[in-house]
Amino acid sequence: MDPAALALLLFAIALLAGLVDAIAGGGGLITLPALLWAGLGPVEALATNKAQGFFGTLASTAHFLRAGSIELRRSITAVICTFLGAAAGAIAVQFVASDLLAGLIPLLLIGFGLYFLLSPRVSDLDSHRRIGDTAFALTVGTVVGFYDGFFGPGTGTFFAMGYIALLGHGLRRATAHAKLLNLTSNSAAILLFSAGGQVVWSLGLPMVAGQLVGGWIGAHLVNRHGARLVRPILVAVSLAVSVKLLLN
Repeated sequence: MDPAALALLLFAIALLAGLVDAIAGGGGLITLPALLWAGLGPVEALATNKAQGFFGTLASTAHFLRAGSIELRRSITAVICTFLGAAAGAIAVQFVASDLLAGLIPLLLIGFGLYFLLSPRVSDLDSHRRIGDTAFALTVGTVVGFYDGFFGPGTGTFFAMGYIALLGHGLRRATAHAKLLNLTSNSAAILLFSAGGQVVWSLGLPMVAGQLVGGWIGAHLVNRHGARLVRPILVAVSLAVSVKLLLN
């Protein structure tokens, strides 16, 4: 394919992925196959996918911060734990096979998707919190951060589910805070991949532009429409990630 046409196609794919990812996570389901199709090897595709996805998450996180949707001070401990967990996961994946997670994660995501589909309580309204901020950071931040560095699919969805189930956040608030932690875990992975020279920026840069646009649009839609938009897409993404992993 002509390089200009390929760049334009990757831009459009990344825009769509950034929009979906800002709303419910799972944008990597769209971009990773595109990078493999473009001719990258598995490691280069994973590294480039992390790099371009970082900018979409950055755009949506910045939008949520400007809108006042993220309580930054209360999130500092979770950010630190997530970063350390993601760094540990990115190191561990070089030595440990991810086959066990590949079989377990689809089942968890199917369960979560059905819960969001059938539960009438999932809305924009906050509910009773079950643990404190520090306990959340040490458990969800560290564990999901490690998972993102080690494996990855559905990370943003897991963060959002943690905020809803354990801190009692409504969907809109949970989505905003999930983006902050997802940005953090992506940062750790990018540092390691970039140091190894595995990011292919010639393909990644057009996707960065698409992610910036898509991430901003998606965050704007979340702030405007809340649970009416997030809930069905969250269910769809959970089930789509599950099907993709099961097929693999």
